[in-house]
Amino acid sequence: MSLPVRLGLYYSAIFIGTGASSPYMPVWFHHHGLSGAQIGLILSLPMLARALSAPMLAIWADSFRLRRTPLIVMGLGVAVAYALMALPLGFAGWAVVWFAASSAFSTLSPLTDVIVLSRARRDGFNYGWPRGIGSAAFIVANIVMGAVLTWGSPELVLVWITAAAALAGLAARWLLPADPVHEDGAAVRAQDRFAGLGELLRDPGFMTATLAAGLIQSAHAFYYGFSTLAWKQQGIPESLTGVLWGVGVGAEVAFMWFFEPWRRRVGPRNLLVLGGVAAVIRWTALAFAPPLWLVFPLQTLHVLSYAATFLASLQLVERLSTPRNASAAQAINSALSGGVLSGLATMASGPLFDRFGAQGYFLMSAMCVAGLIGALRLYGVRRLDPA
Repeated sequence: MSLPVRLGLYYSAIFIGTGASSPYMPVWFHHHGLSGAQIGLILSLPMLARALSAPMLAIWADSFRLRRTPLIVMGLGVAVAYALMALPLGFAGWAVVWFAASSAFSTLSPLTDVIVLSRARRDGFNYGWPRGIGSAAFIVANIVMGAVLTWGSPELVLVWITAAAALAGLAARWLLPADPVHEDGAAVRAQDRFAGLGELLRDPGFMTATLAAGLIQSAHAFYYGFSTLAWKQQGIPESLTGVLWGVGVGAEVAFMWFFEPWRRRVGPRNLLVLGGVAAVIRWTALAFAPPLWLVFPLQTLHVLSYAATFLASLQLVERLSTPRNASAAQAINSALSGGVLSGLATMASGPLFDRFGAQGYFLMSAMCVAGLIGALRLYGVRRLDPA
């Protein structure tokens, strides 16, 4: 089996879980009596802490000899944490367990990105191919779980994501290459790993890029947390919710697989701007609760609001970091886009949904405008100019 396929199957092991948890864990929490505000809080807490937890987990991951070892440990640990969610812990207990599980599971993807980006550059394959395989698995989970919930209990969401986390832990051992964390195979002192993190935090170009991309990416918070419930209020059945999510991610997969030459010509700064503009259009339109026939084409804007922005952020971060701090750089990028900014947006989304329903998307549009301003400032960063 070729390396890109193996890497794609590992991404699939991750995203077969997030494809069910992202749209449907709010349904599980709602089924157990939590309000919109409580759901927003429980989802946002690990995101808010990710600005600290993700870099710390990345530094911890770099203490191992092989890059895949911490991915094995975290995958299996998350499976145990998800299983504990089945206990009648109540809001406070679920918040603690979800915090631990989400913090670890959300770090798997950026740490995998470090492996795949390095191998893509070294072996000459398109990063989008393995990542696209993972996104295809996300679609499968969206659609299958949506169909399952039309006849089954929301408890099946928890069963699904627990099995997926266990699969990710096992798959890391058998599918990921035995790449060393450091080229000479030696461990680096914690002092040096923290020094690499400090260099990134003091770099204005790096921080501008990650904040701009983070604002645009984290503007998906209302969509991830409450689109299923908002569409249900509008009379759209849960079976179609999975299809709608699948349309968006399907466009993302096509973008990653077939638009590599165009992406290279456009460049990451332009991609980031295009993604921000598309996001403003998408969230503003969804705030007006459009009819189903219009929601489908709006979902295809995911190709820019998410996929283009995501790939732009990976490329920008890779250019603005060094091998010494690559793990920390991608973790910081993930921590902002899926962490503190997304956590704040998710926390605000709960009360917004309770009071305004779909009009909560307007806050997401405002965040994208702020991200666009930051993206435009990157045209003054000379290190990003074409060679």
